[in-house]
Amino acid sequence: MVGMDLFKCMMMIVVLVISCGESVSGAKFDELYRSSWAMDHCVNEGEVTKLKLDNYSGAGFESRSKYLFGKVSIQIKLVEGDSAGTVTAFYMSSDGPNHNEFDFEFLGNKTGEPYIVQTNIYVNGVGNREQRLNLWFDPTTEFHTYSILWSKRSVVFMVDETPIRVQKNLEDKGIPFAKDQAMGVYSSIWNADDWATQGGLVKTDWSHAPFVASYKEFQIDACEIPTTSDLSKCNGDEKFWWDEPTVSELSLHQNHQLIWVRANHMIYDYCFDATRFPVTPLECQHHRHL
Repeated sequence: MVGMDLFKCMMMIVVLVISCGESVSGAKFDELYRSSWAMDHCVNEGEVTKLKLDNYSGAGFESRSKYLFGKVSIQIKLVEGDSAGTVTAFYMSSDGPNHNEFDFEFLGNKTGEPYIVQTNIYVNGVGNREQRLNLWFDPTTEFHTYSILWSKRSVVFMVDETPIRVQKNLEDKGIPFAKDQAMGVYSSIWNADDWATQGGLVKTDWSHAPFVASYKEFQIDACEIPTTSDLSKCNGDEKFWWDEPTVSELSLHQNHQLIWVRANHMIYDYCFDATRFPVTPLECQHHRHL
């Protein structure tokens, strides 16, 4: 019995060491992020952090600070095999009902079928601005980089530095733009089989659990704010690298990349959904690529 108690004690110590936010080996993760819920489903394994979903719980992590403008990037290897019903999200968001939010949502699918990447944008609590595309690679076999570049001029979603969506600042056209709320950076995995795969027709097969999303190379190059009520440090006259026109506006090459993505991989765009939007949303009338 003494030996068994010692074994249990040692196992508890191991769990504490590897649980997300407690690991000394995941210093890069710990410096920028912390577990936000279900700590026992968020583990560090060296340079890699993993979020796990089973029929008990999903998991998530959040940045330790909030930011106003800049670039956030993360490398993700999505759930392998039959991932139907699952959603893995990487996003930025402010707080409150009138929040701003930029979303990557990776919608799982049956084995062998392509992952769908959904992006969405909320401004002052108003969302329903979804675009969906199939990736041009298998996101479950290797790590790929997903980034959000946010400046006063635009929001750019990128996959391996290829732009897949651009939301320009069109305030001069009377269209609200996210620029006055600090955002945290988040990721999570959860069960959404009521809508995630083929509109909810394909349910999660829990015999394949746990579903695991893996992360590494956590990068936040953004303006960190001291308090959510003091934005002067980031929203004043000081110029940052992301304010430069050569950065905050797409180059000719990036424009070509975006056109290629939309022509070959876009499968849904809210701008062309006349059922949901009988009147074309105003921003869609002004975005060249929409």
